[in-house]
Amino acid sequence: MEGLEFAHFLVDTLLEKKGSDILLMDISDQAVFTDYFLICNGDNRRQLQALAESVTEEAKKKADQQPWGIEGQAEYGWVLVDFGDVVVHLFDPEQRDYYKLEELWNQGHIVLRMQ
Repeated sequence: MEGLEFAHFLVDTLLEKKGSDILLMDISDQAVFTDYFLICNGDNRRQLQALAESVTEEAKKKADQQPWGIEGQAEYGWVLVDFGDVVVHLFDPEQRDYYKLEELWNQGHIVLRMQ
């Protein structure tokens, strides 16, 4: 499972854990380091941690994918899980509003948006 199929798998995983305001963007024409950004909100720091653990564990178990790296911490409101083709950004609402990745990467193509 790779690319867009893997990204949709991760969206489903986030939905199962009640992630909100999910945005999947194709940024392959703008970036060389990844093809997709998957951005998701968690209501609080505990949920952010659960979302990060869930995408990591489910990717290993069901898609045989290991993250290349995990950056940030739930207590700071932003966790990044890098799977190579897909980079998952998990935010609390305040940090998402502060960093505005959707605006920064606005040349990307929106594949999916679930609010």
